[in-house]
Amino acid sequence: MFFPKKYHAVTIASILIVLSLVILSFNLKRPDEVGFVRKLVMEVAAPIESLITGTFEGIRGVWKRYIFLVGVEDENRSLKKKVDSLTNEIIRYREAYLESTRLKEHLSLRESQRMPMVSARVVGKENSSIFKTILINKGTADGMKAGLAVISVEGVVGRIVESSWNVSRVLLAIDYNSNIDAMIQGTRSQGILQGGGAMGCNLKYVERSEEVKVGDAVLTSGMGGIFPKGLLIGTVVSVDRKDSGLFQKIEVMPAVYFSRLEEVSVILPEEKPL
Repeated sequence: MFFPKKYHAVTIASILIVLSLVILSFNLKRPDEVGFVRKLVMEVAAPIESLITGTFEGIRGVWKRYIFLVGVEDENRSLKKKVDSLTNEIIRYREAYLESTRLKEHLSLRESQRMPMVSARVVGKENSSIFKTILINKGTADGMKAGLAVISVEGVVGRIVESSWNVSRVLLAIDYNSNIDAMIQGTRSQGILQGGGAMGCNLKYVERSEEVKVGDAVLTSGMGGIFPKGLLIGTVVSVDRKDSGLFQKIEVMPAVYFSRLEEVSVILPEEKPL
């Protein structure tokens, strides 16, 4: 360019002014006609204006959608809180209903057995490979002591082995140290039910000559002075007479699901008349 760099801005501004004056003069001379330069400017400006307008409309639409989505997100968050609150409330009502149902079953058990009982809640479990015990929330203050029988709606649970003021430990029927005098319901064959841990229980000392079948119910025999006669303990699931010896090998599945125990009943000793 023939002009020094420091005059470039002045030169460009001067050219734009001259062009503006030329366009203005054409418009003044022929106000009713659109000049060539103006037409050219309009042709060039139209798509640019359309692009700018479209861009602004797009930005405006995106902004509106953003504002809408923010509102929807806030509404969804509020609705989720309400749903969570209602879900928790339903769970609480369901738990209360199930607990009420279980307590009614224990009440009916007490009425059917016609024995003095105390209901208790399971508050702890010990299911190691050696010991199978639970803790209940009743102790010596409630009349608990070692040797008392513990049952549930399903059947025999075990017996209390120790008590503090407000807590007692119950030895489950499946513990290896548990021994319960039992009998087969149909044949009245008697034996000793010994705990077998996770394998359930074994009915021992039933002579080979006794008729025992899979599916037979096993009840307490009333011997031993701990469990009353006729309480359900479990069901025979296996009978083996092949081994040499005097007694059969009988496996028993307990009637109680010990892993799901929540409430139990403790049988109290009956008061003897003076």
